[in-house]
Amino acid sequence: MPARPSAHAGMGSIPHDGGVTFRVWAPNARNVAVIGDFCDWQAGRKHLLARDSAHAGTWSTFVPGVRAGCQYRYLVRRGGPYLWRTDPFARQIAGRHRNGVVLDPATLEWGDDVFHAPGWDELVLYELHIGTFAADEHGPGTFDKAIGRLDHLAWLGVNAVEVMPPFQFATRVSWGYNPSYLCAIHDAYGGPYAFARFVRAAHERGIAVFLDVVHNHLGPTGLDLWRFDGWRKGRYGGIYFFNDRRAFTPWGATRPDYGRRQVRSFLRDSAVSWLEDFRVDGLRFDGTNFIRSRWGDTRDPDAYLRPGHDYLSSLTADLRSRQPWKLLVAEDMQRDPVVTRPSAEGGLGFHSQWDADFVHPVRAALEAPRDEDRDLDAVARAIRGYYLAAPHERVIYTESHDEVANGRSRLPETITPGRADSWHARKRAALGLAIVLTAPGLPLLFQGQDFCEDRYFDDRRPLSWDKRDRHSGFLHLVRDLIRLRRNTDRWAGGLHGAGTHILRVDRHHGVILVHRWRAGGPGDDTVVVLNFSTRTLSGYPVGLPRPGRWRLRVNTDAPAYGDDFGAVIAGDLDAAPGECDGYPATAHVDLGPYAALVYSQDPEPGAGAGPEASGRRRPAAD
Repeated sequence: MPARPSAHAGMGSIPHDGGVTFRVWAPNARNVAVIGDFCDWQAGRKHLLARDSAHAGTWSTFVPGVRAGCQYRYLVRRGGPYLWRTDPFARQIAGRHRNGVVLDPATLEWGDDVFHAPGWDELVLYELHIGTFAADEHGPGTFDKAIGRLDHLAWLGVNAVEVMPPFQFATRVSWGYNPSYLCAIHDAYGGPYAFARFVRAAHERGIAVFLDVVHNHLGPTGLDLWRFDGWRKGRYGGIYFFNDRRAFTPWGATRPDYGRRQVRSFLRDSAVSWLEDFRVDGLRFDGTNFIRSRWGDTRDPDAYLRPGHDYLSSLTADLRSRQPWKLLVAEDMQRDPVVTRPSAEGGLGFHSQWDADFVHPVRAALEAPRDEDRDLDAVARAIRGYYLAAPHERVIYTESHDEVANGRSRLPETITPGRADSWHARKRAALGLAIVLTAPGLPLLFQGQDFCEDRYFDDRRPLSWDKRDRHSGFLHLVRDLIRLRRNTDRWAGGLHGAGTHILRVDRHHGVILVHRWRAGGPGDDTVVVLNFSTRTLSGYPVGLPRPGRWRLRVNTDAPAYGDDFGAVIAGDLDAAPGECDGYPATAHVDLGPYAALVYSQDPEPGAGAGPEASGRRRPAAD
């Protein structure tokens, strides 16, 4: 009896009552079959697939009796013997032969999980790598082990984790940026069910989960997609990839062919599955500049990839139409406004993008050995940012997986090499975190930054959790800054707002003053004083939005944060009328070396905070 195509929709293996539909794209194949444990892997009992139509390029069949949990592979023949291929859409990979496993999303256990992620401007992100974040004496981390670390993050105040790519890869360990199968969680991390447990456990603790996905290249090792159906052009990779010089990336000649509808659908469907079937709260797309440019510089017209631009634009439009509340972030690193411009207006349609123009000048200022070499104007520009329609349109940080590896070190280690626990290292690292957690943008910490981890990131070296006790003061500082950033006590609503004004850049004393606000008034207006000098300052004048009592919310120099901190005991301010920095009130602060002070006023009982409450017009944001 000849094979017949399945009447059921969908790609990959799709469970139905009584069996499973198998569908695969192999336009150049002469024959396609599926084989698995349901036929004892016997070639004589394989199930042939039929073409869906003359022009679709897909093959399918319905196999009765197959159920979730069965393992399978495709046999694809163009000429000569069959090629054994793993399903590109496989949601689970098993064994050394990389067999696909039939997965029914309905079997993922969610319990009563009904999670509403925090507002985008309220997020505090924590980037982590499962293999090292959750490693223990028994071996590398898994998602189940990582659940045991979530209580630490909840205590810290983190309300979102960004998981470095956890998709199936071919090497023993990996950062994750060499995915072989985009639809499957790495089996050594626990596979799809462990990942679902992790998402559910995070949600139960009020923590959103964001996934880092890779669409700018695939593999290049362990890649069954390479010449999948036997066809290729020259030395290139066949149907899933560009078959000309556009295939080349810094990681190999495996850039997907964004001009092919079936390739775009494959990439899109993988993203949809994580958002819908696994309930993640957003996606961070790695190196989008390498999707729309051969070598990452989209300003070079000779290297520009229009199909990549069009792919990203259509992808975000599709994802936003499905679940508009889920955050889409691009790592584009070019401060290009087209990234967050709506797709309908010719943009890429992302909600946010990583900001290289924040991390590099801020780190340069913190790392400089001499105070006089710190470029405060560059720091002020980084804090203010380029024009933002909303603060969430950029992600800001001083450490990330890229900034602390590949020849680069953790910030404390860079400040005083070999003595990352020195006074200078901890003071300036604390100052950097204060900037990250008070500037407009989505603040991001990298794993271990909360307890002053000093070792560079290596996918073979576990995180040094013992430093939590050694640097407990620093850990509590990070917790207090996050609490302030999230406005847990309703003291600093301005840190969620779009209003940012640089009151002063004092190059002589090494001080920057920043005013943040959302609507204005007590409990909203927030003033940040940053000292980039080793000198203490007494009676230093600062301008404030209005007279009255201004409460000190955080002093990074407080002795509670380090036994050798506390050079100056700062306190609340009583601002008097009198213009300073263009503002109507003046106070005088005592400022410790490399310290950050954060001030706001107590909310007035029963009074709304807003421009009217301040008694004056808001300054224009810089």
